[in-house]
Amino acid sequence: MDYSTAIKWLDSHVNLETGLGIPAGVDRRLTAPTLERITALTTLLGSPQLEFPSIHLTGTNGKTSTARILTALLVAEGLNVGSFTSPHLETVRERINLNGDVIGESELAALLTRVATVETFLDDAPSYFEILVAAAFDWFAEVAVDVAVVEVGLGGRWDATNVLSAPISVITNVGLDHTEYLGETVEEIATEKAGIIEVGSTLVLGSDQPNLAQIFIERDPLRTFTAGREFSVLSDRLAMGGRLVDIATPLFTYRDIFLSLNGPHQALNAATALCSAELFLGSPLSTETVEEAFGSVRSPGRLEVVGRSPLVILDGAHNPDGLRSLRAALEEGFSFRARTYVVGAMRGRDVDDFFAALAPNPETDRVICTKAQTNRALDPEALAEAALRYGLGAESVLVIPDVGDALGRAIKDAGVDDQIVVTGSLYVVGAARSSLPKAR
Repeated sequence: MDYSTAIKWLDSHVNLETGLGIPAGVDRRLTAPTLERITALTTLLGSPQLEFPSIHLTGTNGKTSTARILTALLVAEGLNVGSFTSPHLETVRERINLNGDVIGESELAALLTRVATVETFLDDAPSYFEILVAAAFDWFAEVAVDVAVVEVGLGGRWDATNVLSAPISVITNVGLDHTEYLGETVEEIATEKAGIIEVGSTLVLGSDQPNLAQIFIERDPLRTFTAGREFSVLSDRLAMGGRLVDIATPLFTYRDIFLSLNGPHQALNAATALCSAELFLGSPLSTETVEEAFGSVRSPGRLEVVGRSPLVILDGAHNPDGLRSLRAALEEGFSFRARTYVVGAMRGRDVDDFFAALAPNPETDRVICTKAQTNRALDPEALAEAALRYGLGAESVLVIPDVGDALGRAIKDAGVDDQIVVTGSLYVVGAARSSLPKAR
């Protein structure tokens, strides 16, 4: 298959992320959580996940940024590093990377053709996500990566990436998100995320949550390294274009390192990644290596500045903890005259909690409610009603369903010193990123 044909074939499969291809009233996540399909598929491909060591990451927030920082550190160390993250913002190729570079069209087409060839031998058709996981692992084996950095799609225990047996597992934090699939309490959600921990493996916890410790201990890791105990952020200072951080790990203390990511929460993500890299390598990294990695890392759609005059910021925060982190980052690092939020969310979100966490200023801020092009998107009218209940005036709340049009209106109405923040969903952020030339 050529690339276009391969993508059409991929898109013909059930996509649990967008809701496409799922019969009405059926949810494979709820009714049939299983690793049988991905296990059968990878077996037909020759079990490529057994050909390389991996570091497996999950968490409610921060896992993509942590994965990107960890990848940058290992690449700077000279390793051949595969990485798999999700979801993508603009092109599915973003999910599969080699040394920080996205997979090429011809390479992905060849991988999908190979998966399509063996699919006929399966009793149950794999999902969109399962196909991409299998394709990524097949490619990582083919190009002989030294290590794969693999981010969970959802939860952990039943996620397709959990066909791995990773020697190092990373859990950035546990909060309330995707409760319809993972459980109504943080304890239930932690149990799902703990499913990636292999007996006798190394566990890195990016957040010290004592109430969840026993859940992780019961998975019987050989070693556990916890933020605030075995590693920590000693200093985190605002800098032009990012942060200036001091980080202590079990093996070394790194001082005055520039991190090219916005937001105070990124310092802890960086510390988690740095500890994980040391554990994989079995030694500290040179200060020069850390400076190179931290100074060059990018995490698109995470407090990403994509325009100036007015300032345009994209952030995929989509749950209360993420929105509070966004708010803290804006308050600390982005002074403003007036701010317009372009917001969209997925169904199932508590829209009142959404605005309580985001906390727009009713005196100065404006909200434009929009909708990503996915079956799971929330009606923007519901967001607008929540904005009014929060306390914004009717003149400060607009509904513009098309994301590109919403961003274009925000830019058109803004002054050169104003600020526009696109948030609420990575799907909205991706659509906004794609529409930027048109919106301008």
